[in-house]
Amino acid sequence: MMTPPEPLRDLDWSSEQARKLGEGALDLWIDFLRALPQLPIDHALTVGKVRQAVLREVPEAPVPVDELLAYARKVMLENSVYMGNGGFMAYVSGPGTVPGAAADLLAAAINQNVGGWRLSPAATEIELALTRWFAAEFGLPSETAGGLITSGGSMANFVGLKVARDRMTSRDVRSEGLADGPQLRVYASEEIHAVADRALDMLGIGTNNLVKIPVDERFQIRIDLLEQAIEEDRTAGMTPIIVEGSAGTVSTGAVDPLNDLADIAQRHGLWFHVDGAYGGPAVLTEDLKPLLAGIERADSVAFDPHKWLYTPHSGGCILLRDLQHASDSFDAEASYIHEDKQLMDHGLDIGRMGPQFSRGFSAFKIWMSLLAYGRDAYARRISHDAALARYLSERVLERPEFELATPVSLSICCFRFVPEDVTDEPYLNTLNERIMLEIQRDGRAYCSNAVLHGRFVLRACIVNFRTEAEHCDRLLDVAAELGVQLDAAMRPAELAN
Repeated sequence: MMTPPEPLRDLDWSSEQARKLGEGALDLWIDFLRALPQLPIDHALTVGKVRQAVLREVPEAPVPVDELLAYARKVMLENSVYMGNGGFMAYVSGPGTVPGAAADLLAAAINQNVGGWRLSPAATEIELALTRWFAAEFGLPSETAGGLITSGGSMANFVGLKVARDRMTSRDVRSEGLADGPQLRVYASEEIHAVADRALDMLGIGTNNLVKIPVDERFQIRIDLLEQAIEEDRTAGMTPIIVEGSAGTVSTGAVDPLNDLADIAQRHGLWFHVDGAYGGPAVLTEDLKPLLAGIERADSVAFDPHKWLYTPHSGGCILLRDLQHASDSFDAEASYIHEDKQLMDHGLDIGRMGPQFSRGFSAFKIWMSLLAYGRDAYARRISHDAALARYLSERVLERPEFELATPVSLSICCFRFVPEDVTDEPYLNTLNERIMLEIQRDGRAYCSNAVLHGRFVLRACIVNFRTEAEHCDRLLDVAAELGVQLDAAMRPAELAN
């Protein structure tokens, strides 16, 4: 008889070991939160500096807990960019909620695989309830609607467009593929996010079949040109299948006329998908919700809680008017996961409704944040962000060295630094590009950019519950200070006064 192996518990830490590391991590987290308002948003980090600071050989023997915590402190407080600082107004990335961070620790501790109900009973029911609640807030029908939590907007949009492709093609495209089939066409504005191109690439439709319709002066899709494009493609023998609208473009926050898009989709028998990755949560507010009128008519909606619901990365969401379509589009049999659900009285397996079988409990940080703050607090803060963007635009108009690039939509304000008597557009583009880079390197404020009708402009996107008017004023002060210095150093002789 074979002698059983001796127990090996090297990786099975005791609760006392977990307490030492956990309490140290909690102290570090509190130190981080206390320091955050004073930390430079960017430490002028370079790839060489970061690699030297944080990379080390994987050791043969364990690293002591105190040394682990010292290493983590160096990562957190010296070699990161702080999107939670109120001065961060760049990319559409929230600051991360405190309840969400705690929930992430607990979710990791129980380590549920939210692909199968029997591996994640509470986690599955929470995700299904959360996405049903979101669907109701967007106005989708309570009898059928629901969704999935995803890694972000890229995957949320991919899932929505995959379901649309499968529903809108006459053949069984899941089995037969697209070879020798009709040339499918998808329509969106030229301001649509690049994730749409990537989705059509992955879906085999092809990026050339994403028809990008020009926008008007408000950066909204031209409805007349959309209708014309659909009719011309049909006449040419192509097969239109999807109209995609934006509920908050990444450059300006523009919201397409969603009711008009819904009318066109209905009239032509097309799927209506809305990319609300940034602007979708505005449906929670009284003042901004009317801007999204028509989103309740969508067949699918993508949005990101880790953007304007401020929760920690990563957590996107795809909502479907009929959740059954997700199973129709993704379900696959695997013999090793056989189960008699009626006998066991188990629920839905979310892993059969999307591209991932193995899934983490990403819904928990969103759910716990909603429970901790409540819906009303979220509505007030989202509205406040939009009010701050309007405040910033008014301050831009009051200062002669700045020019407002476009009216504020949702919580994005675009502007540029324009020295007195300078009208040369190539130079202004070069100057403002350099200003943006120096603002980011400076660390007192942090914005990004947009390119609007060929003009390089500075872009402040406020999806940060720590941002206030003082941060908006500081951004303009830093931009003006650096702008004057850079203009003095960079202005070509032929433009000198």
